[in-house]
Amino acid sequence: MLTKFETKSNRVKGLSFHSKRPWILASLHSGVIQLWDYRMGTLIDRFDEHDGPVRGVHFHKSQPLFVSGGDDYKIKVWNYKLHRCLFTLLGHLDYIRTVQFHHDYPWIVSASDDQTIRIWNWQSRTCISVLTGHNHYVMCASFHPKEDLVVSASLDQTVRVWDIGALRKKTVSPADDMLRLSQMNSDFFGGVDAVVKYVLEGHDRGVNWASFHPTLPLIVSGADDRQVKIWRMNDTKAWEVDTLRGHMNNVSCVLFHARQDIIVSNSEDKSIRVWDATKRTGLQTFRREHDRFWILSAHPEMSLLAAGHDSGMIVFKLERERPAFSVNADSLFYVKDRFLRVYEYSTQKDTQLIPIRRPGSNSLNQGPRTLSYSPTENAVLVCSDMDGGSYELYIIPKDSYGRGDTVQEAKRGIGGSAVFVARNRFAVLEKSSNQVLVKNLKNEIVKKSILPIATDAIFYAGTGNLLCRAEDRVVNFDLQQRIVLGDLLTSFVRYVVWSRDMESVALLSKHSIIIADKKLVHRCTLHETIRVKSGAWDDNGVFIYTTLTHIKYCLPNGDSGIIKTLEVPVYITKIYGNTVFCLDRDGKNRPIIIDSTEYVFKLSLSSKRYDQVMSMIRNSELCGQAMIAYLQQKGFPQVALYFVKDERTRFNLALESGNIEKALESAKKIDEKDHWYRLGVEALRQGNAGIVEYAYQRTKNFERLSFHYLITGNVDKLSKMMKIAEVKNEVMGQFHDALYLGDVQERVKILENAGHLPLAYITASVHGLHDIANRLAVELGDNVPSLPEGKKASLLMPPNPVLCAGDWPLLMVSKGIFEGGLDDTGRDAEEDYEADADWGEALDIGEVENMQNGDTDMVLDEEAVHVEADEGGWDLEDLDLPPDTDTPKSAPNARASLFIAPNPGMPVSQIWVQKSSLAAEHATAGNFDTAMRLLNRQLGIKNFSPLRSLFLDLHMGSHTYLHASSLAPVISVAVERGWSESASPNVRGPPALVFNFSQLEEKLQAGYKATTAGKFSEALRHFVAILQIIPLIVVESRREVDEVKELIIIVKEYVLGLQMELKRKELTDNQVRQQELAAYFTHCKLQLPHRRLALLNAMTVCFKAQNLSTAAHFARELLETNPTAENQAKKARQVLQAAERNMRDVIQLNYDFRNPFVVCGFTYTPIYRGQRDVTCPYCSTHFVPSRQGELCTVCDLAEVGADASGFLCSPLQIR
Repeated sequence: MLTKFETKSNRVKGLSFHSKRPWILASLHSGVIQLWDYRMGTLIDRFDEHDGPVRGVHFHKSQPLFVSGGDDYKIKVWNYKLHRCLFTLLGHLDYIRTVQFHHDYPWIVSASDDQTIRIWNWQSRTCISVLTGHNHYVMCASFHPKEDLVVSASLDQTVRVWDIGALRKKTVSPADDMLRLSQMNSDFFGGVDAVVKYVLEGHDRGVNWASFHPTLPLIVSGADDRQVKIWRMNDTKAWEVDTLRGHMNNVSCVLFHARQDIIVSNSEDKSIRVWDATKRTGLQTFRREHDRFWILSAHPEMSLLAAGHDSGMIVFKLERERPAFSVNADSLFYVKDRFLRVYEYSTQKDTQLIPIRRPGSNSLNQGPRTLSYSPTENAVLVCSDMDGGSYELYIIPKDSYGRGDTVQEAKRGIGGSAVFVARNRFAVLEKSSNQVLVKNLKNEIVKKSILPIATDAIFYAGTGNLLCRAEDRVVNFDLQQRIVLGDLLTSFVRYVVWSRDMESVALLSKHSIIIADKKLVHRCTLHETIRVKSGAWDDNGVFIYTTLTHIKYCLPNGDSGIIKTLEVPVYITKIYGNTVFCLDRDGKNRPIIIDSTEYVFKLSLSSKRYDQVMSMIRNSELCGQAMIAYLQQKGFPQVALYFVKDERTRFNLALESGNIEKALESAKKIDEKDHWYRLGVEALRQGNAGIVEYAYQRTKNFERLSFHYLITGNVDKLSKMMKIAEVKNEVMGQFHDALYLGDVQERVKILENAGHLPLAYITASVHGLHDIANRLAVELGDNVPSLPEGKKASLLMPPNPVLCAGDWPLLMVSKGIFEGGLDDTGRDAEEDYEADADWGEALDIGEVENMQNGDTDMVLDEEAVHVEADEGGWDLEDLDLPPDTDTPKSAPNARASLFIAPNPGMPVSQIWVQKSSLAAEHATAGNFDTAMRLLNRQLGIKNFSPLRSLFLDLHMGSHTYLHASSLAPVISVAVERGWSESASPNVRGPPALVFNFSQLEEKLQAGYKATTAGKFSEALRHFVAILQIIPLIVVESRREVDEVKELIIIVKEYVLGLQMELKRKELTDNQVRQQELAAYFTHCKLQLPHRRLALLNAMTVCFKAQNLSTAAHFARELLETNPTAENQAKKARQVLQAAERNMRDVIQLNYDFRNPFVVCGFTYTPIYRGQRDVTCPYCSTHFVPSRQGELCTVCDLAEVGADASGFLCSPLQIR
């Protein structure tokens, strides 16, 4: 069984395949109907209006409808496009078991526990016939696929066949009057529309299912007597043909396979059984562990089956449908209907060669799986799954071409797979010993080779080479030299396709394609949501492949796209130009013509064959949003411009490619405010002042226009803007313009007119306009504002512009190939741009001074431009046009003065991290996220807050900052580690780091010093700081790597010991715990002077608490260290003497010095040897198992027990 899709849900009672789409309906015992896409494996919709289990469900053949029947006695007809129930048919008086649409007429047949079968017209929504006769529950009823018959099965142990011919005549074509008369008579006198044609009796228990054969006059039934029976019928009678026994419980459902001569049944014995319909023997059994089967459904057009069980359903095929084939030069060898055939591509002639023997066993999936052909010897290897994998070797006689009847004895053998590796040698995989047997054409072993990986299949990889497939990788293996030529990690590879020159290979998995070269160096990977079926290379080096629904292409750079949609899956065998040759599932050769323009265009673009791109743009109909998006994505918006007719898209592309003239053309045609605004922004970025001004004028954006005139120093136009603002009565705009111009009198006038007399008075006073100030003071009377004492006024006067700036100067650069070759509109556009001096709609402000505000609208709304002698309209004749419009048509030395803009290089920070796995270098480059991910992966660090300031120090310390000029931004310069003057300027070194190993040694000494002095908090700070800096250290030699790792252990021991000692000092009232912590401190691996102090400390604490035995132990330990300080040795000897008189402990401690232990970093309790513990992946402190997943209390960085790959602090470790 080849399972295609599986669901987990409530018990599935009804199933139905859609005839065209990859959909299946499943009705559940919970009352829900699910609609699944079995190709994508997704739930599309769910319908839950039924009350109680839904036992029957069926799709309509052509309409977007399905019908369902449930235990609520209701039949519901649904429209899946509208996602709702259209209507409900009521009439049955008990549970409804099955429902089915008629294939032609607007009928539904339903079977019910009320012992009747009803036929309904779903268009008139009425019941048109009730079939009565069964005397127990009717378990199923279905229409015959071609004739006017219905078959039903009931728990009364019978199967009935009903003739509904009269019903068809009555409802479908009551045309002539005689028919209508007889119909009236039958209506009056109780005529019957449906009569029982046969009653099939033979089952000993209730019958659960009966179904017709799709073409033959056969019926199959399954019952509670655990038997499957086959019945034959003719015009007059029906009889039992045979009984199939084997099920161990009630048979739930049984049907004939649509495309194969088999019967499929399932049962409450948790099995699906497949039977040979002609031999009437069991072929195969598929069992489930815990789930009883209830329903089967067959796809109306494909070889798919579905089975519903207690916890969901499965969609499956019984046999592979891919024909075995092998391509050689102009010929295709393939197996069809037990014959080896050859198809010649050039003549499209198909010839039968020799018969292939039938498999001896009675199970499915024993047909040929792969084929390998040797052209020189005319030999064919056919591999199948028979006997767990076997092969047959046929030599095709030269005279058999065209006859195909010579039966020939094949040479056979057992092997996972077999392929030709040379002219007269083939390799056979022996899975048990994981070796390849090389054999000659007499089937004799010539050589054996052990394979480098556990291989489950082999493929041809050039003469003498094999591609070995394992679960997660493929290896290219040379059989002669017995060496591995290449190795590639992949998902499970199903098919291998080599290019004609054997330089490229495509590895096809279930949902992905990997393209690699012959050494298995990875080039690109493609992922598909539905299954990949086959593929072949075309002459351009493009890989063409098929999925279940499409023919697609994959370019060498990994770009892919759809060429054609498929009705049915096909298997590509070869590609000639625009013709794709395929085999379909019936073994027929089909040439499919494709349009290769799109992928050839993309290939030319990616391989920079621009001449070909140019000719394709001119000659072909390449267009569409997808192509435009592709060109944009690949950085060719200027090319996309030539595909686009839509002005809005043209405008966007022109802006993206910086083609301001093309954008202007489109903006004029679109003429919308938003587009003018965006054009203005881009023109400003390019320094094209003329277009900026024009864009602002078109949108009447006076504020921006005023500011534009201010920054370009155009004082004349700025004063005109002020007059326009006055005319339009925009006080704020007028005031701003007066500010920009430094026109104080105008500002006073505006404030006075607006009624702000105090502000007008202050402005006039400050600026020395005493006449106006006095006049305003009189008007203000007593309300004259006082100026602040002792403050010096500063003038709000803008600096005078040195010159009125036009467009930015532009360099002469050579046009790109596309602008030069394709731009046939460029010349006209330029001349048009030059001529249009008025920039379209202008604003006439000729007589503004003499007008009243009320009359201004008339002037502003007029389209015609009145150029007055004194004012001259907008005066746009003096616009500085872009330099390229003033250049001569063809300068003789234009080439010499061209400037080629340099390509931007890669930022240093990116170079630093390109191949680095060191967190410190990523932090230096500012890639904090990656640095954190690396630290998490390498050391299990999850608390990054202590490292935040260190990250910032690293980043800031790796750059120096230079001031260029007062207005320019600061220039950041990367500082490299180990830089020297002799180094090449083109080779970038690693970043300079602010932390180094020598600093840590200084901190360590400071920590030691503080410990000796008894400043434990200060010492702890030093040691914790070291632990936090170490992850961001980079060293250059192996010796230093070892020293850093050693330092982690030293510091960790001190941090743990000092934490315990500080904790002990807090516990003033708990003597027992004080002694324990002092005792544990002595077990930390400290420097000798510090260990002596710890031992002295523990001895003193225990002695004071009268634990003399333990105190004596510490005294002995202390004396063994040969203390240099005499008072320490003296004290230890005194304690020993006192203890020897009374060698006992008053209090029992949780401390056994004889049993080796480590101290838990959180609970500060001993973990004795043999007890379970977890460790910190960074500082390796031990913890009790309950601390798994918590933050380490010693380093305060890593997660206890986390998986980590190990500490990296040197480039040497990576190499």
